[in-house]
Amino acid sequence: MAPILIKTILISESVDPCCKKILEDNGIQVTEKLNLTKEDLISEIKDYDGLVVRSSTKVTADVINAARNLKIIGRAGTGVDNVDVEAATKNGVIVMNTPSGNTISAAELTCILLTSLSRHVPQAAMSMKAGKWDRKKFMGAELYGKTLGIVGLGRIGKEVASRMQSFGMKTIGYDPITPREVSASWGVEQMSLEELWPQCDFITVHTPLMPSTTGLLNDTSFAKCKTGVRVVNCARGGIIDEDALLRALESGQCAGAGLDVFVEEPPKNRALVDHANVISCPHLGASTREAQARCGQDIALQIVDMVKGKGLVGAVNAQVLASTFCQESHQWIRLGEAIGAVLRSCATSKPCSQVQITTQGDRLKTSTGYITSAVMVGLLSQATGGSANLVNALTLAKQSGITVTQTHSQSEASCHGVCEVEISADGAGYKASGSVLGGVPVLLELGGSMFRQPVSLAGNLLFLLVSPGPNLLSSMAGVLAAAGVEMQSFSAPTANGGEVWCCVGVSAPVGDLGALKPVAKQASQIAI
Repeated sequence: MAPILIKTILISESVDPCCKKILEDNGIQVTEKLNLTKEDLISEIKDYDGLVVRSSTKVTADVINAARNLKIIGRAGTGVDNVDVEAATKNGVIVMNTPSGNTISAAELTCILLTSLSRHVPQAAMSMKAGKWDRKKFMGAELYGKTLGIVGLGRIGKEVASRMQSFGMKTIGYDPITPREVSASWGVEQMSLEELWPQCDFITVHTPLMPSTTGLLNDTSFAKCKTGVRVVNCARGGIIDEDALLRALESGQCAGAGLDVFVEEPPKNRALVDHANVISCPHLGASTREAQARCGQDIALQIVDMVKGKGLVGAVNAQVLASTFCQESHQWIRLGEAIGAVLRSCATSKPCSQVQITTQGDRLKTSTGYITSAVMVGLLSQATGGSANLVNALTLAKQSGITVTQTHSQSEASCHGVCEVEISADGAGYKASGSVLGGVPVLLELGGSMFRQPVSLAGNLLFLLVSPGPNLLSSMAGVLAAAGVEMQSFSAPTANGGEVWCCVGVSAPVGDLGALKPVAKQASQIAI
């Protein structure tokens, strides 16, 4: 992928000073404006290429739509709950976070809450400050030999497991993504949630907040737990149903809860915060000097690496770009966009309904994803006013009602790699294939016409559907000369029977394609 040009970045929240320094040391102009209202942010963001936030700034669709130059939203922390990722993707904006920046801090706070729940440490401390000496009231329980259920076995879940195992706890867990053999290597036995709930003395959650995890711990799941289970949430408010938790605390089904996050922050409903068996914190999971320095440094370095074309880390909506940071991929992206543009021009104004992209050859076995996006950029660029890019191309295609399918085949004949694209537009089919030869994107075939020599996809190109004949070339040269255009190259197919597509390189675009009717049944042109 060609490096993304980022000249200016707005930082809208307090991040570690190293973030600004790293960005500025790499030639990016940084402006810090904190505590902006939504209206202020909408007014301010329009002139910036990038935005860096933590968790307070709400980057809504209104904000993103107002940002005409925005290319990157960097979240200095884990998760992107405060960013409308769908709107960003639609607008071709990369959303990036720092997935490991606050891992240790969040894991440590989780462990602190687990140990505090087992021994009532905060409540005992407050009792002492009140002048009391209630040893019997704060009878606790050892962690040794108890079972900890970890829901979500990503970076933080893994770190929690290793730390709590040092207390002699048995660790079990659930994660729909992490393979069982991987978590087993950390000493965590995976199982279904139905199996997990009844076994746990303590439960901690470490998942993102999404429809499938909202209210994961609810009345039904609490009823399946041991009486007196204790729960911790340092992930996202809403994973534990707050009303269900309060009912479980009141009934004794849940003996205690450690909460660092809430559905509403700060919480207006104080029932949980004020409950005697709840230890609550004001979202302190990433609030350590080390985590803030790490997150600020990570987001700045990730942006700089992206700008310099070194790599893409932490992108949540542009995974297709991760494999585009090598010189060879740039040429295949150019090829995909060019083939898309060729087919778009040949289909003229007919609406496209289906696109089939097939990559061939061993060298392209990991490239189908970004080549598919590149083809769609070429197909959609005119209809979208040039706003289509590798981030949003497939989203825009879906919104336009275009069905896109992609496949890869290990064709031994395709030693250089071949990209073949077939589209359906208003009931008609159009097909083209190309490759990269000597670092140059070339067209091999168009509409079943295999060119004698590969056509270099550069400059002003005319594509003409013609009936071959001995006077074709001279007639074409005469028509183009009359239009004030010089013919620079001519590429014809190997077959001579019936109508075929040929390609003509010209000195400038032809003003009126209708002038080519005497020599061509159909004419289209592109400039690359």
